[in-house]
Amino acid sequence: MKSRKILTLFLSFIFLIPLLSDSVHAHCPLCTAGAAVAAGGAVWLGVSKVVVALFIGAFAVSTGWWFSRLVKKQIIPFQKSIIILISFLLTIIPMLPFLSNIYPIYISLFGQYGSILNRTYILDLSLISSIFGGFVVGISPLISKKLSELRNGEILPFQGVSITLLLLIIFGATIQIII
Repeated sequence: MKSRKILTLFLSFIFLIPLLSDSVHAHCPLCTAGAAVAAGGAVWLGVSKVVVALFIGAFAVSTGWWFSRLVKKQIIPFQKSIIILISFLLTIIPMLPFLSNIYPIYISLFGQYGSILNRTYILDLSLISSIFGGFVVGISPLISKKLSELRNGEILPFQGVSITLLLLIIFGATIQIII
């Protein structure tokens, strides 16, 4: 019973943090909610697990990025990157058993089977896709910045969110068609 109270207190604290925040950045709760809604929509529509992993990876990195901005004081070197990585790992690792999509790759360059250049390697396409989703979230602010520079500093409403979701939808559709 005591652990349930601690969990409730912890979750209440986590959900109250956004209400206490006085600033909004490119990776805000809106971006995080957008990635989560997109992943939920993908599951609802019955699309590939690899596509769902793309959106969940984006969600995990977006959440980590947003949460890292709440910590104002830098305590350790690369603190922001570490928080983002921890968010990604704590989101993706527990979901891998549900999203796993194993794909074998046979490499036969030379040597006997079992040597490094002649064996079957196994890739988890969902893990690779989730990493790519995180990359898309990381690169979107740079694309948004370049777009603003092309428009003489003018930022369109919801430009960052729109670019992120548009890229995720384009890559998700491409993956769905290919796999």
